[in-house]
Amino acid sequence: MIDLALTSSVPVAGSEKARRRWRRGSGKLVVGGVIVGAFVLAAIFAPWITHGDPQVQDLTNRLAFPSAEHWLGTDSLGRDVWTRLVFATRVDLRVGILGTIIPAVIGSIIGIIAGFSNRHVDNGIMRLSDIIVSFPLFIFFLALVGLVGPGTGFLFLGPGELPIVIGFAVISWVVYARLLRSEIRRVRLLDYVRAAETGGLPKLRVITGHVLPNAINQSFVYMFVDIGLAIVAVSTLAFLGVGIPLDTAEWGAMISSGRSFISTNWWLIAAPGAAIATLAVGLALLGDGLDDRIKSK
Repeated sequence: MIDLALTSSVPVAGSEKARRRWRRGSGKLVVGGVIVGAFVLAAIFAPWITHGDPQVQDLTNRLAFPSAEHWLGTDSLGRDVWTRLVFATRVDLRVGILGTIIPAVIGSIIGIIAGFSNRHVDNGIMRLSDIIVSFPLFIFFLALVGLVGPGTGFLFLGPGELPIVIGFAVISWVVYARLLRSEIRRVRLLDYVRAAETGGLPKLRVITGHVLPNAINQSFVYMFVDIGLAIVAVSTLAFLGVGIPLDTAEWGAMISSGRSFISTNWWLIAAPGAAIATLAVGLALLGDGLDDRIKSK
């Protein structure tokens, strides 16, 4: 009787742990989704929830304190800070998402090739990734902007955004390639995959039907965290005056232009800084919640 109780408690404990992880993941997904959704909605409806043009100047109303007319005051050129803060969401989200999706696609393709190739191809790809990650990130961006130039925009990208997106595509694919390659190597050793291969299923069907669906989950989870990291990197570059012009409505550029007035108008820095931190936390919660959901299955 005692032995039976002990053995039956193992799956019950495991299922209870999975349920707790599922509930915890659901809470993180809700909170993260609300935060990220609020930023996305603000970016979409920016012209209707602000004064409409982030570049309009009013030199007679410079460095105004927050009021009913200007919720976050005005900057050194009399531009409404709330308007610029909301319109900056468009720039940072656009560059952050593109700077994540493009290297994620490139890195996933390379990771699949490395995961299913022979030892020589795999070693070659891994050595190439070692060379890529050895480049200092911000020095690489400085060189790339100097080579490509800020430009006037490309398709739906604004001035200075294209070289930053190219830089992410060149550098950030390494993480996705290594992550997916290691997951593919792990999944290929599982019994059900070996049984499918032994059973004579076509290799393409084994890859698409058995390996990739179970190997790509971690890459998808990491994408949410990576968007937050990309936004922080974009803001840092703009703060340093690299790529995106300083007069652009962008969070890092706003911090850079407001740092001279930190002792008198501290909200010029606090508002964009809080926006960066809040969005990054929301994206991290989404990624963490998805990870908990996946592990609870």
